[in-house]
Amino acid sequence: MSSCSTFRLRRHLAASAVSLAPLAFASGLACAQEAPASDAEDVALSTVVVTAERSEGRVEGYQPIATSTATLTQMPILDIPQAVNVVTNEVIVDQNARTLDQVLANVSNVTQANTLGGTQDAFIRRGFGDNRDGGVLTNGLRTVLPRSFNATTDRVEVLKGPASTLYGIQEPGGIINVITKKPQETFAAILDGSLTSFGGGYADFDLTGPISDTHLAYRFIGEYQDTNYWRNFGDIEQGILAPSLAYYGEDTVATIAYTHREYSVPFDRGTIFDLGTGKAVPVDRRIRFDEPYNITNGTSDLFLAGIDHEFSNAWKLKVNYAYSQDVYADNQARVIAYDSATGNLTRRSDATQDSTQQNHNVRADLSGNVNVAGMKNELLFGAAYNNYDLLRTDMIRCKNKTGFNIYNPIYGNLPYCTTVSAADSDQTQQQSLYNGYAQDALYLTEQWIVVAGASYQYYTQMAGKGRPFNLNTDAEGGEFMPRAGLVYKATDTLSFYANYATSFMPQLSIASYVGSLPPETGVSYEAGVKFEIFKGLTGTAAIFNIEKENVLYTEVINGESFARTAGKVRSRGLEFDISGAVTDRINLIASYGLTDAVIVEDPDYAGNVPANVARHNYSLFATYDFGKVWGDNKLKVGGGFHGRSAAPGVAANTYWLPAYVVFDLMAAYTIAAPTPVTVQLNVKNLFDTTYYTSSIGTNNLGVAIGDPLEATLSARMQF
Repeated sequence: MSSCSTFRLRRHLAASAVSLAPLAFASGLACAQEAPASDAEDVALSTVVVTAERSEGRVEGYQPIATSTATLTQMPILDIPQAVNVVTNEVIVDQNARTLDQVLANVSNVTQANTLGGTQDAFIRRGFGDNRDGGVLTNGLRTVLPRSFNATTDRVEVLKGPASTLYGIQEPGGIINVITKKPQETFAAILDGSLTSFGGGYADFDLTGPISDTHLAYRFIGEYQDTNYWRNFGDIEQGILAPSLAYYGEDTVATIAYTHREYSVPFDRGTIFDLGTGKAVPVDRRIRFDEPYNITNGTSDLFLAGIDHEFSNAWKLKVNYAYSQDVYADNQARVIAYDSATGNLTRRSDATQDSTQQNHNVRADLSGNVNVAGMKNELLFGAAYNNYDLLRTDMIRCKNKTGFNIYNPIYGNLPYCTTVSAADSDQTQQQSLYNGYAQDALYLTEQWIVVAGASYQYYTQMAGKGRPFNLNTDAEGGEFMPRAGLVYKATDTLSFYANYATSFMPQLSIASYVGSLPPETGVSYEAGVKFEIFKGLTGTAAIFNIEKENVLYTEVINGESFARTAGKVRSRGLEFDISGAVTDRINLIASYGLTDAVIVEDPDYAGNVPANVARHNYSLFATYDFGKVWGDNKLKVGGGFHGRSAAPGVAANTYWLPAYVVFDLMAAYTIAAPTPVTVQLNVKNLFDTTYYTSSIGTNNLGVAIGDPLEATLSARMQF
């Protein structure tokens, strides 16, 4: 009996929903030289300051002050026994970040993974992750949004290590939490327009303020993009409308929000790596190997409702609900084989006629402070329910066809397909998750803090495909997951911590029979130090060790695919992140991460590095605020770099994506006027470096190429 197996890290659900935060416009739009009035503390610095309003977790400029991600409480970052990184709104604006990929380039040990032809968010955290793994949340809730970052985003938080205790089924590397903007009680408006050197541009608006003689406030955000794709054909068109409403009572805050996105984006698998040379094929990086019909068209919707009620100064209840939906259809010419001697390709026309994902997520959190024997206890009790439903109806498959040469590409000889494959159609996945959890942050003394928690999670799930339908997954079960951490606060600006945490993920497959395979389980140990220096520079240094067992892989025996769990992956490393103000005029954000990941147990790949996991990644971005120049006008300049070391394209390690470093520059000039105008220039990939961000993970025929040199000129008006 002969067999071959394909190692793959498990994919999960997608994520869910929002509770809205401050004004400065996130997709590179709201510099907020004069931030709208807020109930948060104002900070008088000569540098530009963006202060979060009516938000969970406060930030000042580049510096995070507190976060709600790690513990779902208001504990300062120095009190949390876990690495937490925050990319603030001012960083997003200065870098003119337009995607979550660009935002997370600032964070250690987070790198881009396979993005389904560039249409979805996908990230590896501390060696674990892939697209559709549920690791990207919105305000701590799961959604099925293919892209979670947009004009409604205020900041992005990354909680490193297992987060399953509070956030349900997750990979052990951590979660990414997109925090959104919230209606404000002071009127403000921002209009923004941008032009890109690729051709086309962006337009955005953000309006917020009170409704007279009521306790209500509104916010309305819109975004539109119509740009040329940088490769030899393709266009990106997408629009977002996002109204929201908030009620601010004496003890109660309630919010509802809706975000609608329509998109038409290229489905681009990238380039090919030649296994003989170990390098990308020698073709201009702009040349695509598919067809102009490689497009994904879709709509996504997100509805959010939440209520926060303070029973007293000590106790608070939060209830949040999110409904999300994504509906898309695509066509693609897929590369099936490559002849390195001639440059000829074998391609196949595929399509998904109708893919619909829906997700309901509701959670309730009761938090409070009590004193026992003179010791403060910050308590959290919570429960969450998540229901996920996926259906892909007609799956289109046609026969393989030759006749396309990468050195002399002629398009139009492979028409799009209309043949429905009964065996592949009606792909279905349904999963219900129930989670109850409790946590206590016990302040033993002014220096010592113990954080301990546990959850019990129960799941039911089914998955399969085909006409007639083949049920390949039908399972239910539960898992108890503990976590514990210890913090020693040496001073008000220096703390040391250690933690232990667990994770789990039930096995699920649409394509292969799973049966009663045990769930994937993860155990993590972490230790580190947190500090604050200079004018407000916050940093974290950490070491970690994570082991994940029962990793799912597929084994092909006599042409038939079977699901197996014989895998074990170990990831250990260190990381350093720092962000904030060095002086009144200098802000910076920097990171370095080392991930030593290895496949410990697998029929074929034991001893190899998992696909797309780079050993090193690093970044630095800094700005200098000149303050007033030429009268009351203001000038800010900045720049930096980000990069990583080589990463294997597949688990077999038969080829590697080379190391790279990319440099960026920015300059922003604000004209003082009753309505200030900021003109900003961002140059990304200054030296036009050719680099490769990730591979499809299973072969050498789909490697994503990083964007080339791009200059963006924007003008922003703030009322």
